[in-house]
Amino acid sequence: MRKESIIFKILQNDKGGKIVLSTLAIVVFVVSFCNLFVPSDSVFYISTFTVTILGKYLAFALLALALDLVWGYLGVLSLGHGAFFALGGYGLAMYLMRQIGDRGVYGNPDLPDFMVFMNLKELPWFWYGFDNPLFTFIMVMLIPAILAFVFGWFAFKSRVTGVYLSIITQAMTYALMLAFFRNDMGFGGNNGLTDFKDILGFDLQADSTRVGLLIITFLALVLGYLICRFIINSRLGRVVISIRDAESRVRFLGYKVEQYKVFIFVVSAILAGIAGALYVPQVGIINPGVFSPLFSIELVIWVAIGGRGTLYGAIIGAIIVNFASTYFTSALPEVWLYALGGLFVLVTLYLPQGVVGLISKINAKLKKAKA
Repeated sequence: MRKESIIFKILQNDKGGKIVLSTLAIVVFVVSFCNLFVPSDSVFYISTFTVTILGKYLAFALLALALDLVWGYLGVLSLGHGAFFALGGYGLAMYLMRQIGDRGVYGNPDLPDFMVFMNLKELPWFWYGFDNPLFTFIMVMLIPAILAFVFGWFAFKSRVTGVYLSIITQAMTYALMLAFFRNDMGFGGNNGLTDFKDILGFDLQADSTRVGLLIITFLALVLGYLICRFIINSRLGRVVISIRDAESRVRFLGYKVEQYKVFIFVVSAILAGIAGALYVPQVGIINPGVFSPLFSIELVIWVAIGGRGTLYGAIIGAIIVNFASTYFTSALPEVWLYALGGLFVLVTLYLPQGVVGLISKINAKLKKAKA
């Protein structure tokens, strides 16, 4: 009862969040049921491919939620959240590679195939421990958190703000991308990590495993949303919003602004790392392209289109844009990037509050009409 009351209190005045999470819960249930319990020749059957795509969308939604926490409420436009996402993804991918064992192409029980191909004789030191799921889970959160803490501490202590901070975060992501592209880094180079077999003993190609990953991703999204909403509703959240709106005044009142910024930045990085870890087993590959600055810029577009500073708007934006991307990149691949850029410009000029703001305006007009 206490847990239910805490959740109810967090979502008490969050009608939009309740609607979005409830809708997603229904969709996840229907998709899972129709995949596992409906015959494959039935018109109501939903393919495993659809299950995987939906799981990928929900992982991206968690990533967008992480960015909205720092951009929408702290006012820090990060163009480097793709780095935290990729680091979390690589962390879990290293565990999945260790689980392959002697089932790889070269049959080496100790070294992944790409290491055998590169004539490595022993496992690099930073791969040790990733055969343990608990250690891997800790690293998925800890590595992005350490990077965010170190970067945030120096950047915020130096009072770097605005476009300068955005450029630095983008430079950080680009530097990591170049590093991971190197074969001697020990992360598979340009090809990345792939050919995963199972996770925690469950076959990754099995329908039940795919559905399980979908459900876990949804639960992680809900938990991430509750954590973000709890932070924003607390006194800490009110200080964070004040920093966004009037940082100099908050600093004048005696608050240590840098500490608040670092804390929110680290929490956001952890959520992004978890999103990356959930993304990898469902998609089946991770490569340095995820570090690409373009991916982090697309992430900003998701949040802007959905509605910055609402949390649930970021979820909506991530799902809408990625659904459109899946359709248009197959139907009109040469047009999609131009359409995405044009959509971002239109939203910035005419819908500064995104889809959520548009829905709010429509509801307000309907209420006035009824009155």
